[in-house]
Amino acid sequence: MSRAGLLSLQILVGVVLLLIWHVGATIPIFGYTLLPKFFFSTPIDVASRVVQMFAGGKIWGHLYVTLLETVLAFAIGALGGIAIGFWFARKPLAAAVFDPYLKMVNALPRVVLAPIFMLWLGLGIWSKVALGVTLVFFIVFFNVYQGVKEVSPVVLANARMMGMNERQLFRHVYWPSALSWMFSSLHTSVGFALVGAVVGEYLGASAGLGYLIHQAEGVFDTTGVFAGMVVLAGFVLVVDWVVTLVENRLLHWRPQSAAAQA
Repeated sequence: MSRAGLLSLQILVGVVLLLIWHVGATIPIFGYTLLPKFFFSTPIDVASRVVQMFAGGKIWGHLYVTLLETVLAFAIGALGGIAIGFWFARKPLAAAVFDPYLKMVNALPRVVLAPIFMLWLGLGIWSKVALGVTLVFFIVFFNVYQGVKEVSPVVLANARMMGMNERQLFRHVYWPSALSWMFSSLHTSVGFALVGAVVGEYLGASAGLGYLIHQAEGVFDTTGVFAGMVVLAGFVLVVDWVVTLVENRLLHWRPQSAAAQA
């Protein structure tokens, strides 16, 4: 399917969902609305609120705070996951020693860690960044670790027979092998970095999209809650698009899949 056809289908799905939401919230069926406005608002009201937030300038400062927290959490968590993932994959003894501790920390509910980070780092951006890092790090780490471990032994043996040193093996063998795994994790990590920032703001902050959503929820402003969620969704799509551009630039050598060529 062509890119234009795929985009048309994606837009169609969104339009159908919005139409169902609008009909369920505004048109009574047998005397009852399936999606009462008090609990679900309406697409038109939510869109109007989003326009008001941007036109009035109220959203920009909060969006900047959430953007900064998300980018920092994403960058620190991803870089840490890549570096330690490569190191553990190349050092089996270190991986074996730290394996139970990594699994133990990864199993901890992140919401439990949020108050601890706020106690340690305060209510500023760094407590939110720390929460986001814990979400991003493990996703990237396990994917990079697995990607390096999946290097073909035949390719590795041939490279060593050609006289490649460790630096050349890293550049020409291990790094290309891990890139696909790494970018797969980065697409997922974008959303988790934002989740960490917003959850931290929701639990305690004076600015950010999570703070706005928490404020709206506190006064039962369903339209405001959904408007904040729409802004968050749009933000994630933009950041994921940027990650896709970088991925296509670095993986230009990768052959297209059969699905992409169809």
